[in-house]
Amino acid sequence: MSNRISRSHFLTAAIALLALASTLGSPVALAQGQKVLKFIPQADLRILDPITTTAYITRNHGYMIYDTLFATDAKFQVQPQMVDKYDVSKDGVTYTFTLRDGLKFHDGQPVRSADCIASVERWAKRDALGQKLAEATESWKAVNDKTFTLKLKRPFPLTLEALAKPSSNVPFIMPERIAKTDASTNITEAIGSGPFKFVKEEWVPGSKVVYVKNTDYVPRKESSSWAAGGKVVKVDRVEWIYIPDAATAAAALNAGEVDWWEQLPPDLIPVLQKNKDIKVENIDPLGSMGMIRFNFLYPPFNNPKMREALLYAVDQNDYVLGIAGDPKNGRTCYSYFTCGTPLSSEVGAEPMKGKRDLEKAKQLIKESGYKGEKVVIIDATDQPIVHSQSLLTADVLKKLGVNVEVQAGDWGTLITRRTSKEPLDRGGWSIFHTWLVGPDLTTPAVNFAVRGTGQKGWFGWPEDVKTEELREKWFEATDAASSKKAAEAVQARAFEFVPYVPTAQFILPTAYRTNLSGVIIAPITLMWNVEKR
Repeated sequence: MSNRISRSHFLTAAIALLALASTLGSPVALAQGQKVLKFIPQADLRILDPITTTAYITRNHGYMIYDTLFATDAKFQVQPQMVDKYDVSKDGVTYTFTLRDGLKFHDGQPVRSADCIASVERWAKRDALGQKLAEATESWKAVNDKTFTLKLKRPFPLTLEALAKPSSNVPFIMPERIAKTDASTNITEAIGSGPFKFVKEEWVPGSKVVYVKNTDYVPRKESSSWAAGGKVVKVDRVEWIYIPDAATAAAALNAGEVDWWEQLPPDLIPVLQKNKDIKVENIDPLGSMGMIRFNFLYPPFNNPKMREALLYAVDQNDYVLGIAGDPKNGRTCYSYFTCGTPLSSEVGAEPMKGKRDLEKAKQLIKESGYKGEKVVIIDATDQPIVHSQSLLTADVLKKLGVNVEVQAGDWGTLITRRTSKEPLDRGGWSIFHTWLVGPDLTTPAVNFAVRGTGQKGWFGWPEDVKTEELREKWFEATDAASSKKAAEAVQARAFEFVPYVPTAQFILPTAYRTNLSGVIIAPITLMWNVEKR
């Protein structure tokens, strides 16, 4: 698409806006004296459970309705959130937590120690850092309804960091009866104790999600900072309006039919910047990292030479332009840990850093024994980050003589389909593309995509004992220098084993009407503190 919306796009957008307006009703009738924040999310909300999926749309839904025991602030410091006070024994193995007064679930029940314990135990079965905490845990015990203890087998220095994990998976607190659901089974009842309530009766998958202010929520007194501090809700109702067509979404924001568009396609940034009533800005201080993720269960990418071939064939500069549009919004990053953070490194990255070598890539493919098996890339055309990467990777594979097919759908379909362990003829897949925000890739503790835990791991299910051994050694590091060295060892192995191919580091701006204020600068989308005039 060009840097301006064509006349035909405007016509299409105008027609869609009429349909949108008829669906929403007139602003006056809809508001009924209430402040309604209308928001275009990055994707359609299909899965309500922020523990069974790492999808950011579900994580963002989680932050609307749930709360956490601890939270990470803008200085990367851990702060109490639902916890009022806590104590750590001198030997570092016993933590005692006491909950704040006034914590109540949306069904009216008080938040109890048992709810917190069940929620953390369920989360720890799915999350990479949570699993490590669980390994070190001897027991969780309720002292009474407001106080509970964690007893460790041995000191685990990242205990509070784990409980304050800001991004996928987040240890959200749910009622015990819901948190007792098997950790691999999606919950369907979305009840938390957070600042907003989910209105399930108005949820229309593929169209709209509705939240209302939780009038029983008691915010902390501290100022809001990332996910920490006071979660003060300043609107009565939030509507997530899913608009998969970018031109229609842009026209809706330009016309004032919506207030905020979470994630802009690069080619529409100049269009929206021309409107004095719209503010386009970056609210993600660390940026995100794109990736090519393989299915390790079936040929051809169960062969390491096939994966290594892409290290020589991928030019990150192409992905920077494809995802970010403008080089100022992206950069090459030859690291498995977020560039710009302490553990970022280019150790082992020589195949990617050098000039693209298609002949070397073709030789590796030949050595792998590839015999023309079909490669299926599952794509999401409503997700520009995913779609641009899918097309670029398909082009690279075609140049290498690989039999590749792009199967397009939407993001909701992709995040469901990527869970399938079936072969291609039964709906399986070979590659999907995604991205992770900076905080999800800063260390071996949180980078779940680099792990080699096989069937217990993240989608793609790579299994590599050496990666896991090197990750364990990182946890044993006692100072910054040894931590850096151990992380470099993990990265060097990653460039040998290739659990995924890093494609680019990038920033995608957000856009909102200037009658909004208080938008929180954070690598996650948070909707408290936002005021609409």
